[in-house]
Amino acid sequence: MDKPKDIDDYIAGFPDDVQKLLQEVRKIVQKSAPEAIEKISYGMPAFTLNGNLVYFAAFKNHIGFYALPSGNKAFQEELSAYKTGKGSIQFPFDKPLPVKLIQKIVKFRIAENDEKAKLKKKK
Repeated sequence: MDKPKDIDDYIAGFPDDVQKLLQEVRKIVQKSAPEAIEKISYGMPAFTLNGNLVYFAAFKNHIGFYALPSGNKAFQEELSAYKTGKGSIQFPFDKPLPVKLIQKIVKFRIAENDEKAKLKKKK
């Protein structure tokens, strides 16, 4: 796959069933963070709002969702049903996306970035 120029281009590079899941993740993040800016970062769809918010990407058998280590740590218990790494979560293609959990993680990351931005302003 060539380096995508934007999120639409990224999503278009996948089969229809995967495109549907990627669009769903995108919509969940957009609704949870309407002021966030979309971009491609590290070759993946990303959202920024007072810094990096979340990333997502498609792989062979799952959607990777990246909420940075803090996002994973804060929702450790709820994420126990999924394969996770230090800052990654794998949502398998054969299971429904956990919409409410994704929303909670995005809102957590917004609050975290807002707090960091406030602290920066104070300095």
